[in-house]
Amino acid sequence: MSHSLNIDKLDLQIISEMSTDAGISYAELGKKLFVSGGTIHVRIKKLHEMGVIKGTRLQVNLRAIGYDVLAFIGIYLEKSSLYENVAKQLLKIPQIVRLNYTTGAYSMFAEIICRDSAELRKILQDDLQHIKGIERTETIISLEESFSRPVNVSEIS
Repeated sequence: MSHSLNIDKLDLQIISEMSTDAGISYAELGKKLFVSGGTIHVRIKKLHEMGVIKGTRLQVNLRAIGYDVLAFIGIYLEKSSLYENVAKQLLKIPQIVRLNYTTGAYSMFAEIICRDSAELRKILQDDLQHIKGIERTETIISLEESFSRPVNVSEIS
């Protein structure tokens, strides 16, 4: 992959550093990697244009602002051909923050963040159960996230 996209060791170092701290200044990152801030700017712009970097995100402690329920929903579809239509409907539910088309037991696997169990129940009963093509769902509530970390891209060959 890195050869076809013309990504070199410096690009991987930039991605690795910014995955840990996307707010780092170009000048500070340049000092860490022993290149100029201008070089960092040009490389990041190139990585954006190539679609390698898709943006930057602010990490928020959701529990601190009242979102206490994180759950995963395994979704069984009536037919796999309904995936795109169901995905479009699920996109309309703002509490669903991630959706994957999967192999294995579920057709789709969604991550959902809610303020409380009542909001989760409402989404399960009022929203998901009315989407044409969903056969049934299984909900797994996360009690605690032990860790979340970026991929160490410097080790990708």
